[in-house]
Amino acid sequence: MKIAVIRYNAGNIQSVLNALERLGVAAILTDDPAEIRSAERVIFPGVGEASTAMRYLRERGLDTVIRSLTQPVLGICLGMQLLGEHSEENDTECLGIVPAKVRRLLGETSTGERLKVPHVGWNTIQSLENQLFENITPNPFFYFVHSYAMELNEATIAQTDYGEAFSSAVQWRNFYGVQFHPEKSAAAGEQLLRNFLNLKS
Repeated sequence: MKIAVIRYNAGNIQSVLNALERLGVAAILTDDPAEIRSAERVIFPGVGEASTAMRYLRERGLDTVIRSLTQPVLGICLGMQLLGEHSEENDTECLGIVPAKVRRLLGETSTGERLKVPHVGWNTIQSLENQLFENITPNPFFYFVHSYAMELNEATIAQTDYGEAFSSAVQWRNFYGVQFHPEKSAAAGEQLLRNFLNLKS
C-alpha cells in the first residue's frame, strides 16, 4: 500500500513517519501532487501556525490538491484544523473541507477556574461509533498539544472536554481529522493509525 505524508512547513512530521515505520509501513514524505494523488492513503500531519501553513500550501498548489483527494485522508493536529473553514489563529481562511470553524481554547471552566493554554498532555476522548476507533477501549486517553480546536459540528466523531467541549476527531466524506497526536499516544494511538490504514474506502 502506498502511503503519502504531505510535506509542508510544519513540525512533528518525523514522529509520524517513525510511528508508521513501527507498524511496518514505509510511507513517503512528499509535496509532489502526482505522488499525493496516487497514494492509497494520505496523512496530513503538523504542528505549527495556521496562516503560515496555509500560505505555504497555496503557494505550491497543495490546497487544491488536498481538496481534490478521494482516498482516505487523515489530518493530525494542525492538519485537522486546516481541514476546517476558518481559524481564529491569525484570522486564517483554511481549506474549507469540514464545515466548521477553529477557535482558540478559552482556558477556563464553567465555574471560572483557569486552565493552561496550550492544552498539553493526556486527556480522554468520548467517541461515536466509527471505523477509526475500532478495537480501542471506550474513553481512551490520547496525547494533546494545542491552543486552538475545532468546534463541535456535524462531522464530529469524538469530543474532548478542556473547560469546554471541542472536536477531538472528525470525519467528512473521505477526510478524517484528529486533534490529538496518535503517534505519541502509545497503544491507542498505534491502533488508530492501524485502523486508518485499514479503512474500507
